[in-house]
Amino acid sequence: MEDIKAIIAANIQELRKEKKMTQGDLANLVNYTDKAVSKWERGESIPDIIALKQIADTFSVTVDYLLTTEHTEFKKAKNQRKKHKRFNRKIITSIAVVLVWLVAMFIYVNIDLFHKSSMNWLVFLYAVPASAIVALTFNSIWGNRRINYLIISILLWSVLASLYLTLLLCSVNVWLVFLLGIPGQIIIFLWSRLKNEK
Repeated sequence: MEDIKAIIAANIQELRKEKKMTQGDLANLVNYTDKAVSKWERGESIPDIIALKQIADTFSVTVDYLLTTEHTEFKKAKNQRKKHKRFNRKIITSIAVVLVWLVAMFIYVNIDLFHKSSMNWLVFLYAVPASAIVALTFNSIWGNRRINYLIISILLWSVLASLYLTLLLCSVNVWLVFLLGIPGQIIIFLWSRLKNEK
C-alpha cells in the first residue's frame, strides 16, 4: 500500500509542477483543501476514486497514469502532439507570410495593368517589412522570444531600405536615413539582453 501512495504522490506532484500550479490551485480545481493535496503529495493519504478521476481529468491523463510509474507511451504521445503543434504553427505562419506576398503580387499586377508605373516594383520592397510584421506577430504568440529580436532587426532595416529607395526614386538621395538604423539596432541589442524576472 505504501508503494501505491508514493507512486500517486510523485505523479500528482510532477503533473502539478509541470502545469506550474500551486497545491491551492489544484485543491480548488478538484474541490478539496490544499492540506488534502499536501497529504496526497507527501504520500500520507490517497485521494478517493472521485478525486483521482478529477485529478486525471484536470491534467488530461488517465487514472491508470496516476497509479503507475511507467509513462513512456503517454510521454511519447505527448511529445508527438507537441511536435505536430509546432509544425502546424510553422505552417500557419508561413501561410500568413505567403499571403502578404500574394497581396503584393495582386497589387503589382493591378498597377502594371492599369497604371503602367515604373515604380510598381516597390510593392515587393514594402512586402518585406509587412512580412516581418506578420512573422513577428505569430512568433510573439507561438515562437521563441529570442527570434523576435532578429525579426525586429529585419523589420528595422527593411523599413529604412524601403524609405531610402522610395525617396531615391523621387530624386531625393537621403542615404543618411540608414544612420537611424544604428541606434535602432543598438536598442534592439540592449533590449535582447534584458533578463526576465520570475
